[in-house]
Amino acid sequence: MTHRSVAILRPEPGNARTATRVEAAGLAAIRLPLFAVAPLAWTPPETTAYDALLATSANAFRHGGDGLAALRRLPVLAVGAATAAAACAAGFAVEATGDADAASLAARAGSRRLLHLTGRDHHPVGADVLAVYAAEPLPVAPAAVDALAGAVALLHSPRAARRLAALVAPSRRTAIAIAALSPAVAEAAGGGWRRVAAAPHPRDEALVALAVDLSRVQGD
Repeated sequence: MTHRSVAILRPEPGNARTATRVEAAGLAAIRLPLFAVAPLAWTPPETTAYDALLATSANAFRHGGDGLAALRRLPVLAVGAATAAAACAAGFAVEATGDADAASLAARAGSRRLLHLTGRDHHPVGADVLAVYAAEPLPVAPAAVDALAGAVALLHSPRAARRLAALVAPSRRTAIAIAALSPAVAEAAGGGWRRVAAAPHPRDEALVALAVDLSRVQGD
């Protein structure tokens, strides 16, 4: 049995945290962020129009800036423990932490009026949107793409999945396995990969555990 390398494609600072998990599992980490997160200019809305904030990424609180202070009266519905922790660190009260996806968490809110605090490129979930950050594409050298051959690529978002699919020629996808954070992320990657699997829970530790399983190669 041999082990494949694991490519971490998410932006920093999450890239480093995931790489640490991968290396702690005894695997080699390829650190290749496809995007860099940067704040956007935005104006806080009138908070009386909303009952709660829906947050799908810790980046909203890391990069939201001074305008976040105007939103602190609203409780946060967070998708994932990392997002909840970032909200707390920014002075928000977290009312609920989901373990599925944003649409599921929004559905649980029922008729409450939600403001989705998110990035510029987001997946619609049926709530009003306030974009406070953007994930900008980083240049990726052809040699870095070539180095993914034989690796397991970790995908944390549909956008990362689509970017990877654009970078890797269809004829070369059979050398790369995909570990996706959710079925929606796996679907966004398209076809032709050596193997595609989705984590049972949309958490980084579950994704890394999946990558460990996919990295075990029999008979190579």
